[in-house]
Amino acid sequence: MEHQDVKEYYSNITVNQGGQMETQICSCASDKMPPHIRQIARKIPEEITTRFYGCGSPLPDALEGCTVLDLGCGTGRDVYIAAALVGKSGKVIGVDMNDDQLAIARKYQKTMAEAYGYDNVVFHKGFIEDLREVGIPDESVDVVISNCVINLAPDKEKVFREIWRVLKPGGELFFSDIFADRRVPDAINHHPVLVGECLGGCLYIEDFRRMMRRVGWEDFRYTTSYPAAIHNPDIEALVGNIQYSSRTVRAFKLPHLLEDICEQYGQIAIYNGGIEGHEHFFDLDDHHRLYAHLPLSVCGNSCAMLEHTRFAPYFTIIGDRSRHFGAFDGCASVPEPDAAEESSGGCCC
Repeated sequence: MEHQDVKEYYSNITVNQGGQMETQICSCASDKMPPHIRQIARKIPEEITTRFYGCGSPLPDALEGCTVLDLGCGTGRDVYIAAALVGKSGKVIGVDMNDDQLAIARKYQKTMAEAYGYDNVVFHKGFIEDLREVGIPDESVDVVISNCVINLAPDKEKVFREIWRVLKPGGELFFSDIFADRRVPDAINHHPVLVGECLGGCLYIEDFRRMMRRVGWEDFRYTTSYPAAIHNPDIEALVGNIQYSSRTVRAFKLPHLLEDICEQYGQIAIYNGGIEGHEHFFDLDDHHRLYAHLPLSVCGNSCAMLEHTRFAPYFTIIGDRSRHFGAFDGCASVPEPDAAEESSGGCCC
């Protein structure tokens, strides 16, 4: 399925089907929002939200003053939420290839600017595989977000290479998408409805891991993983036994600092508080909860993610990498999403 097919599928949903998709895969995004983000989302015009499709809430913390890039921004819901989170000193760039969805996003730009008291949003029409074409320079973005869109890209590795290019050192990729527990057969990958519904074309979780390493991310983390609900018997019959999950991924651009397994350097991380919505604890991922003022032994990779990114002001790191003690033995195997309502994934301790 090519770009034009995906554009036509989403234009038809947006214009002719009143925003209704065939499954509930992309209708659960609001349910996953933390309370302080849900409050912002309530201010977004209804036309934007009813014709926005997402499978998570890829809006990370501590965005004040950041430049955020939203890949496949659609009608702009996450763009406008991010605009409130980055504030007047920040900037949010939305990129999408669909004219009908971009028209809705741009329709409310003046309204949202008046509501916020500033206009820090820009929308570009283009392909997420070629961000150079829409004018995104090298190492110019603090955070890249995306909500259930990368699965629709024909060349996913090219997308991740572009993300790596535009991110600043220490920058973050934080995105939600649909993943499969096995490689999806070609018949499903080329079925127009299944591709449009994010079931065909999505990545097998282990192929995703391998791709990330090829691009440069030696370690990435899942922040949430949930079974992806289809709720359409006809489509469930077409996909058979494939188990789909909605996952939110956190990956930092930290070349030369992240290793391919978790290593023990005797380092301690302490969350000092101060991040909005996280007065008592901060979750780096789905298996690292740092309670305020409580020292926690963590691996070298986790320390790097806290010490060499925008999160540094909120943490105290004790120790360095001058002495190595072998592999970090706090790493634990984790269940797949169908084993529990929430489960873990990724590399780690």
